Amino acid sequence: MTPPVPPRKRLFVKTWGCQMNVYDSARMADVLAPLGYAPAETPDGADMVILNTCHIREKASEKLFSELGRLRGAKQAKEAEGGRMVLAVAGCVAQAEGAEITARSPWVDIVLGPQSYHRLPEMVARATRAAGAVIETDFPADQKFDHLPEVAAPQGPVAFLTIQEGCDKFCSFCVVPYTRGAEYSRPAEAVLAEARRLVAQGAREIALLGQNVNAYHGEGLGGGSWTLARLLREMAEIPGLARLRYTTSHPRDMDDDLIAAHGEIPGLMPFLHLPVQSGSDKVLKAMNRGHTADDYRRIADKLRAARPDLALSSDFIAGHPGETEADHQDTLRLIRDIDFALAFSFKYSARPGTPAAGAPLQLPEPEKDRRLQEIQSLLRDQQDAFNRSRLGLRFDVLFTGTGRHPGQAAGRSPWLQPVHADSGEHAPASLIGRVLPCEVTSIHPNSLGVRILPAEATGDHPSQEKAAA
Repeated sequence: MTPPVPPRKRLFVKTWGCQMNVYDSARMADVLAPLGYAPAETPDGADMVILNTCHIREKASEKLFSELGRLRGAKQAKEAEGGRMVLAVAGCVAQAEGAEITARSPWVDIVLGPQSYHRLPEMVARATRAAGAVIETDFPADQKFDHLPEVAAPQGPVAFLTIQEGCDKFCSFCVVPYTRGAEYSRPAEAVLAEARRLVAQGAREIALLGQNVNAYHGEGLGGGSWTLARLLREMAEIPGLARLRYTTSHPRDMDDDLIAAHGEIPGLMPFLHLPVQSGSDKVLKAMNRGHTADDYRRIADKLRAARPDLALSSDFIAGHPGETEADHQDTLRLIRDIDFALAFSFKYSARPGTPAAGAPLQLPEPEKDRRLQEIQSLLRDQQDAFNRSRLGLRFDVLFTGTGRHPGQAAGRSPWLQPVHADSGEHAPASLIGRVLPCEVTSIHPNSLGVRILPAEATGDHPSQEKAAA
């Protein structure tokens, strides 16, 4: 007699923060799948809820506790029906504030740091048996990647693959070294094997992830250590993989070989996120960034020499402790010099335990607000100008899904811009995963409108040629 199939349990995961957190959330779902957990669209009635947190953004803790307050009612409702909801807090806030979480929200069952989620099945079992929270925020001696299942849910045409974690840079404002630990790079063999599995599942573009992804130094095939450039060159040979990206980079690890790779690997997309944070050498030194503003300018010049169509993105912090008006003007000058296609900017907010949190000369909030608005205004003008410069360009688009309107297909440009096109005689869903030549016909605030060209119009590789008049 065939044993009865156990009922599926529902798992809801809410993710804040970067793409590495998105990757971690997907792998947590993979780890729990053998226990019978299947994805749920909402937390209501779920058997397990995971809040995967990020400590980078302002008021991260407040957002978490607000969400935990809302989930308390859902957990009680589940129990009133005779069931149980296992509530877990994961990620960087969990790592930094585990004791505070359980003290303020004693209905939380599991608290786990970003290096411990491979132990989730064991934690769920312990939480189910025991009273009180299960807390796993130590940095384990074993690497989580060695214990993750090979079977993973497909990610679709665009996939993310974590190759490096942790940070040894200790920037003054950042909690990552304290929440993610020291830098660790996965062996190249493991990375390549996961990349091939992703491609077999339908991925056409893979973005390599790491806190300092260009500091990658994983064990290479046959021994020794590989750099990111070496890994990219090997990945570019995977059949069926059309595009490569990597994020997030640090200027200190932007070596000449990696810069050259941007001109030598056709599938490496001409878009790079390279945070600089400030244009003032004095502030950069206070931040412990390990580079100057002119160092960044030289790197940008080398990148554009290697790949003339490359677009740069960056991060900026307004109002770091000790920043003067002259320092702020230096940042605006750097922005004008580089000309960014995209950037993210924030006003400085103290993170407990970081050097800058206790530094003198903290700026008043109104002054930080003013400087941030000036930075954002300049960056917004540059982004708008970059998008306008795409009008009439022809290039290959990777279609990733259907658009918001009937008959519309959605995708992304080589420069990571959202793209939408009338699918014409094709069903929009039939275009998903295809790389097709397109011409930009319209510019919108946050996207490009394109028309699909005949396949012979641009050739086999992304091209950026002005349409004939």
